[in-house]
Amino acid sequence: MSTDETLYEQLGGRERIAAVVDEFYDRVTNDETVAGFFEDMDMAAQRAHMTQFLGSVAGGPVEYTGDEMRAAHEPLDLEQRHFDAVATHLDGALRAFDVPDETVEAVLGEVAALVDDVLCR
Repeated sequence: MSTDETLYEQLGGRERIAAVVDEFYDRVTNDETVAGFFEDMDMAAQRAHMTQFLGSVAGGPVEYTGDEMRAAHEPLDLEQRHFDAVATHLDGALRAFDVPDETVEAVLGEVAALVDDVLCR
């Protein structure tokens, strides 16, 4: 892997990111800690949205067009344990696709930087 590659390229581009997102939501929707937040959600749309988001934060040629993090999550009354559960599932999904540790940590770092907005603090 070239050190000049973006996270997006290290992750394998849109198709591989979409596969990671599918694995991620399979894990999330089977976890009682967070599954309830997704019960009435159009999961096909949510998966597409997350693929776009992850591609964007990974530096890909993707423009994120979703709501701002705080606005999107404010009605959910999320707690740190919810954020941690989701981060754990993202970690597991990335590792299920043999994403190198360094890349997993970089992606999780990008997500962790959003914790205050996601938890509306």
